[in-house]
Amino acid sequence: MAAAADGKKGGVLQGRYEMGRVLGHGNFGRVHVARDLRTGQSVAVKVVAKEKVVRAGMVEQIKREIAVMKRVSHPNIVELHEVMATRSKIYLALELVRGGELFARIVRSGRVKEDVARLYFRQLISAVDFCHARGVYHRDLKPENLLLDEAGNLKVVDFGLSALADHARADGLLHTLCGTPGYAAPEVLQDKGYDGAKADLWSCGVILYVLLAGSLPFQDDNIVTMYKKVQRGDYRCPPWLSTDARRLIPKLLDPNPATRITVAELVEMPWFKKTSIARPVSVEAPVDPARPKEAGDKDEPETMNAFHLISLSEGFDLSPLFEGRSSTGRREGGMLFATREPARGVVSRLEEVAARGGGQMRVTKSGAGGVRFEGAGRGGPKGHGGDTLEYRSFCSEHLRPALQDIVWAADPPASVALAV
Repeated sequence: MAAAADGKKGGVLQGRYEMGRVLGHGNFGRVHVARDLRTGQSVAVKVVAKEKVVRAGMVEQIKREIAVMKRVSHPNIVELHEVMATRSKIYLALELVRGGELFARIVRSGRVKEDVARLYFRQLISAVDFCHARGVYHRDLKPENLLLDEAGNLKVVDFGLSALADHARADGLLHTLCGTPGYAAPEVLQDKGYDGAKADLWSCGVILYVLLAGSLPFQDDNIVTMYKKVQRGDYRCPPWLSTDARRLIPKLLDPNPATRITVAELVEMPWFKKTSIARPVSVEAPVDPARPKEAGDKDEPETMNAFHLISLSEGFDLSPLFEGRSSTGRREGGMLFATREPARGVVSRLEEVAARGGGQMRVTKSGAGGVRFEGAGRGGPKGHGGDTLEYRSFCSEHLRPALQDIVWAADPPASVALAV
């Protein structure tokens, strides 16, 4: 029985995911709860209609969102497990987050206690700092884009407006006017260029204010007047905020990006460092990024699969997601290639590449018969395996050259296909 045109066969998507009920609808498709038949894990599958994306002129945005999400794997960022495509649709298998939006909690309950806000805010800053260290700027941080899992932990979603450091112009700044009114930094609204990291921190400051006050700091029925308030930093802290909170918020909501607080300074602020007692109502305690490690904590190695490594290299191309196949079955315009080399030969080649790294990389088995590159040790503040430039250097100088001679250009009956 041939697979249906939309990639499903008897309620199973490409033999991998058993599709369940619809969780919601978006501008370009719908989201289903699904079960990964290989692991039994529940996931969310986002179904995106290519025709709608092309008609809306959003192809580049979707490709960028996918590329960015594969670059940022963090406990407080919703994980993208897998990307699949047919002629008419794209399927994104995502981590299933069941707790709903942080925004819904604020609307339902109003402001939250400072101890609870501190836990959410620490998790947000942990995720944002992780992104910035990898040259990723979210540019649309707001409570609607922050989900809560069943344990009450925060998860950042929706990287559709994100930018990479590579997108900066010659002046080193980003210039795209984007974001959500009320959360966008004043320098973004001025449209003269802005630092993506500083703009994200402003948005984090607005989110913290909303958590503590239950309302936006800059409000007006006239949007032009509201923008003027943003430019001036014209807001008032409610009287119930603690002294430490009243000292922190102005440093985040500083209209001058040159003097706005940095993450390194933020984490040393008394309010941020204070030990929290209360926690969000949840099945179990949320993870506090500021909590010191204790005996029994697992110290997992940083892992990267081939998709992660190649997505960090120059020339990563998601165009094949929006392109069909020729009559011979070969994908047109993409960088999907195949090899006659048996799987053990490819793994052996990867092990050779890892060995050249002087013990800094190793290859291990993963689920579903796959393999992973792992960083052998933990790195500094930019991440466990080094920063983005180091990853790119590794891919361009070692990974691609090592695989170049096993690429097979003909239509594949091959045993292994690699997408680069």
